[in-house]
Amino acid sequence: MIIDAHHHLWDPADRPYPWMDDSVAPIRRRFDVDDLRTATAGTDVTGTIVVQAVHDADETAWLLTQPAPVLGVVGWVDLTAPDVTERIAAVSALPGGHRLVGIRHQAHDEPDPDWLARDDVARGVRALAAAGLVFDLLVRAREHRAALVLVDAVPEASFVLDHAGKPDIDHGDPGWSDRMTDLAARPNVACKVSGLFTEAGPDWRRRPVDRYVRAVVEHFGPDRSMVGSDWPVSTLAAPYDDVLARTTAALADLDARDRQAALAGTAQRVYLGGRSLAAGAPQT
Repeated sequence: MIIDAHHHLWDPADRPYPWMDDSVAPIRRRFDVDDLRTATAGTDVTGTIVVQAVHDADETAWLLTQPAPVLGVVGWVDLTAPDVTERIAAVSALPGGHRLVGIRHQAHDEPDPDWLARDDVARGVRALAAAGLVFDLLVRAREHRAALVLVDAVPEASFVLDHAGKPDIDHGDPGWSDRMTDLAARPNVACKVSGLFTEAGPDWRRRPVDRYVRAVVEHFGPDRSMVGSDWPVSTLAAPYDDVLARTTAALADLDARDRQAALAGTAQRVYLGGRSLAAGAPQT
């Protein structure tokens, strides 16, 4: 059993995605649950967590309506809004709102590298924690210090680091291990083994992607590590089943208990509160 803890669904015809320039032209089209089911067919993936891809509350509302295999939604609200508590409650009250498991803001696209360290952001994340929601950290090296400030400012919150902090695998990233050490020292932070194939660049087969996969588990431990595909962005590097196979192969020498934690148990506990997949399954 595998829970894909990070993928996307979108339709650029419904709303603009500012990051979808010509460099990602092959994925600048609708990807829906039918496409997801086709991608996961023949794999051991039994459930998924879908993650927002634009700062748009309407996208979150659409994601909440998506059927199986989607089990949970990491959506978006404006964390800096004075009425953030009410906004979180409003999203949770939408159709499918019981499947809202977290919120993400694409902090690595903010002009201010210290956006996450702002007091109003910390206030918003405290509201998330009070609502029992996770906050996904989407950061690179530039935003690392601000991420630490936020995590330390809101120790009651649960954080998940997306894409292992987006290491610059293509060019080497000598500071990445230290950044992982910093975040792993905070017990309220888990980490996704996701997005590493695209971070490695077009020559990813010649890059030590497997080493980065294992390093995440070594830093955070299997109980704070989770596997995600980053599909369909990952298709810019390789097909879904190839990404999944390469990722799971890098974890093959873990014992059965630790391997299952990284493949499903951590995501189930952190995002779904440990409830069974049957209980978490969405209504179609």
